[in-house]
Amino acid sequence: MKCFLVDSNVATSPYPVYPLGMSMVANALIKAGHEVFQFDFLQNNSSYEKLGADIIKEDPQIVGISMRNIDNVNSLHEEKYTSVVKSIVTKIKSVSNATVVLGGTAFSILPEKLLEEIGADYGVVGEGEELMVELAVKIQAGKIPSDKILKAESKLKGIQIPRAYYNKEIMNYYLQNGSIANVQTKRGCIHKCTYCSYPYLEGNIFRQRDHKETIDDIEFLINDCKAKMIFFTDSVFNDKQGYYIELLEEMVKRNVSIPWTAYIKPEKFPRSVMDLMLKTGIRGVEIGSDGASDESLVGLGKSFRFEDIIECNESFTDKGIATANFFMFGGPRETKETIRIGIDNIINLKKTVSFIFQGIRILPNTILHNIAIKQGIINKENDLLESVYYIAPGLDKDWMEAFLTDHFKPYRHCVFPPNALENSVKFLHKLGHTGLMWDLLIPDKDKSKNKKRK
Repeated sequence: MKCFLVDSNVATSPYPVYPLGMSMVANALIKAGHEVFQFDFLQNNSSYEKLGADIIKEDPQIVGISMRNIDNVNSLHEEKYTSVVKSIVTKIKSVSNATVVLGGTAFSILPEKLLEEIGADYGVVGEGEELMVELAVKIQAGKIPSDKILKAESKLKGIQIPRAYYNKEIMNYYLQNGSIANVQTKRGCIHKCTYCSYPYLEGNIFRQRDHKETIDDIEFLINDCKAKMIFFTDSVFNDKQGYYIELLEEMVKRNVSIPWTAYIKPEKFPRSVMDLMLKTGIRGVEIGSDGASDESLVGLGKSFRFEDIIECNESFTDKGIATANFFMFGGPRETKETIRIGIDNIINLKKTVSFIFQGIRILPNTILHNIAIKQGIINKENDLLESVYYIAPGLDKDWMEAFLTDHFKPYRHCVFPPNALENSVKFLHKLGHTGLMWDLLIPDKDKSKNKKRK
């Protein structure tokens, strides 16, 4: 059976991201004996005409569309992506009678509303690898499902998570446009951050992929795609079970080393672990700090405090490893005083670049969603397709924006709003620069005193 997969993502900040989810579904379909064509919307200049032409040429029976984001979760410079997907579906249906199926992270957050809004035939909630194969079998046999929303009954075990079927032509586009090749080592998240939908989408335990297959992916990207840097896309790379340590040890055994980066939960790493990171090529880390004061960290459901952020940051910078920290102002328990404390804390973090957000996008099935309902910020009937940003009661968003702008403006390494560098980064990509980009903002010398206000 011919299957046509489309990645609909058009976001390019801070750099375009290879469609890993689509590639994993492609691999599952190929293993089941289906013929698969992968179409990346960005690679094709967001051309509806090219999409229509390829659909006609391939003449598929089923078209799967991956939705990565609903919007860019930036309250001060919002971009919405739903209309793009709707136009993609409209184009497909104008040239084909194929069954159109929506899936991906964004769709799984608001499935019923998005299916209605976009107008596809079916939607897949959760991990799509097995469900897409099952749906393809039914459509091929003429057994059309009555339910329009298909939900995965259980999560794939780690060893069942398929490798991505990396398309070298698509990957080459991303590598030439400043991107970093991405690899997933596990799914799920054990943490209970108030705003995060990861546990709902991927489960509240870590499910580790087979280390051998993960490293096979890395070697393919190095040798066949000529990737110069790897991004481990896990929600948290440094899991407390130590799966990431096992992976790094296996990389050392197989003599695999490439510059890499990952999302890191703040903690101080033992020397032995840091040595493994250095041996395997660590280039930089993105630290999920999120809260800028102890009080705001409690409100965000974090298990660490700002002192831990400082120690984690220093454990990397002392080894010459680039770090970026990400902070959100306005969450639960935020006040004018915690904002003042947070600004001081961020400014005085050493040898790092910090990206600062205002407000937190409220998503269904999160703790923040329940908090917002209890506080009267939203009601239960709000489907949240139109974005609503949480700002703690008692805070004025206009005051906060002006206050944050005024205090962070003098500091090049403190980026507010977070999209402030988009045009500069795109210009560097056009000049042929690849990789992190944010590391160019890290101060060469930090002469400030490391104040630690709580």
